[in-house]
Amino acid sequence: MNADHFKGKWNQFKGEFKKQWGEITDDDLTKVEGNYDKFKGLMQERYADRKDEVSKWADEWYRTAQTKTKEPETVGRSERK
Repeated sequence: MNADHFKGKWNQFKGEFKKQWGEITDDDLTKVEGNYDKFKGLMQERYADRKDEVSKWADEWYRTAQTKTKEPETVGRSERK
């Protein structure tokens, strides 16, 4: 996951993350505030034995969010002359 994209999706992500991984606190999320490196550090701290599982979930969430936000191409649009 790209750090800039992570920051851009942070508000959506943190709500979903908290639902999925309840051990996280609002204070933890405030400390991370969209910083991917801080997020990875927090995952190491909170979920050391499952950090790979958490990372996979986060990457999958991001891929799904990207798919939902992509705008469909306009089909059959006439060109001006």
